[in-house]
Amino acid sequence: MLYNTFVHIPGIGETTERRLWQAGVTTWDKFVAPYPEFLTAQKVRLITDHLVLSRAQAGQQTPLECLRQLPAAQRWRIFPHYRDSVAYLDIETTGLSFTDHCITTVSLYDGKEVFTYVQGENLADFAEDIQRYQMLVTYNGKAFDIPMLERHFGFKLAQAHIDLRPLLQGLGFVGGLKGCEKQMGLDRGELAGVDGYFAVLLWREYRRTKSRRVLDTLLAYNVEDTVNLESLLVQAYNLKLQGTPFAESHHLPQPTLPEKTFLPDLELIGRLRGY
Repeated sequence: MLYNTFVHIPGIGETTERRLWQAGVTTWDKFVAPYPEFLTAQKVRLITDHLVLSRAQAGQQTPLECLRQLPAAQRWRIFPHYRDSVAYLDIETTGLSFTDHCITTVSLYDGKEVFTYVQGENLADFAEDIQRYQMLVTYNGKAFDIPMLERHFGFKLAQAHIDLRPLLQGLGFVGGLKGCEKQMGLDRGELAGVDGYFAVLLWREYRRTKSRRVLDTLLAYNVEDTVNLESLLVQAYNLKLQGTPFAESHHLPQPTLPEKTFLPDLELIGRLRGY
């Protein structure tokens, strides 16, 4: 969608962009004379000048620079162009609020491999590893995950960021991450019903017992939250395409989920449910 986009040009809104598409100007390269009759000479010069710059920058811009040029509601468009440099992120903490709680585990998925970080073990490694990626994808990360990570590590995560919560809400999917997953056909299987508070209990149990099976159960939940973000973003991207002329040509196939690295202890889950 990057090369079909015109709303990054100041003064060009979604209505004008849609009229351009309807007139056959579906890509930057198709903006040539004779220009659509509804455009004034001033608009033609405006678009022409900005497209010269856009073409020059297209292969050089970071996703953050692209994101800043787009209206917030249209930032989903850049996803496929930078998909090879995306980190899907989710954290677990010692509580469910932002204040007076600390990070227990972090799960990072780059579309190929899962990385996990645990307090007291390798959490510090996250600070270096995250620098490999140019774009972050979270669910509600703008309000929670990203500020928590920045507070813990003491630096800004300067990457471009797509938060799925407002994107999915705009498509009518609400009810938190688990609710959105259910509505969009994702099945958590053995981890169905396990939630953020459960993750707090699992961490407390791990601190008490030092049992690896408890930690593996927590990490299995954390990783599930993370890898599902890719599937949700792909579905959201395809749904957003339905309102454009590119629903078929730009459609993305559903991703293949990675093999499970951690397996939950079902007996433990059942026992904690009793609490």
